[in-house]
Amino acid sequence: MDNNAIVLPDLLLLEDFGGNYPAYIEEIYKIFKRDFVSKKTKFRGEELRLKWNPIYQDKAYTFYHMTHEGKDEQNRLPDLRRCERMPWAKPAIENCDSWSLKIWPQVRTGKGGTRDRLCIWLELVDEPDYMIILDIRTDYKLLWTAFVPQYPHEKRKKQKEYEAWLETQKSLGHT
Repeated sequence: MDNNAIVLPDLLLLEDFGGNYPAYIEEIYKIFKRDFVSKKTKFRGEELRLKWNPIYQDKAYTFYHMTHEGKDEQNRLPDLRRCERMPWAKPAIENCDSWSLKIWPQVRTGKGGTRDRLCIWLELVDEPDYMIILDIRTDYKLLWTAFVPQYPHEKRKKQKEYEAWLETQKSLGHT
């Protein structure tokens, strides 16, 4: 992929706020509201929806998932790498096809049963990769989360998933 065609907003850094985390997270939420609440983001022409409940610290639950990490929902921790890249989420989603990003369906099993998801993989040369996950519902798609893979095995796992999906598409004659 030619990363020269990809133009992303600057990262929004905690240092830009003098280390004032409450002011920083409020600014991150303003970007989230601008990009996903006030003016809806579209994925391939379809308006994305958000998970609002349970509200966490007076913010939409999707925001919480896009800015915090951890397996235990009640004890997720802020993830500055996720926060810094909030300005990237909307352009990556809306330009995923023109930027030739890797996009493939995933099936995830958890407490609530099996979920169909889409993974959008923004691979970059000079920055860590960024992945956005959409939850596929019957009549719409839900912006679920976004994250920066922190370990090489995470990227290898996603690459294997993507390649397996490509092979399935080839065997079905879809490529």
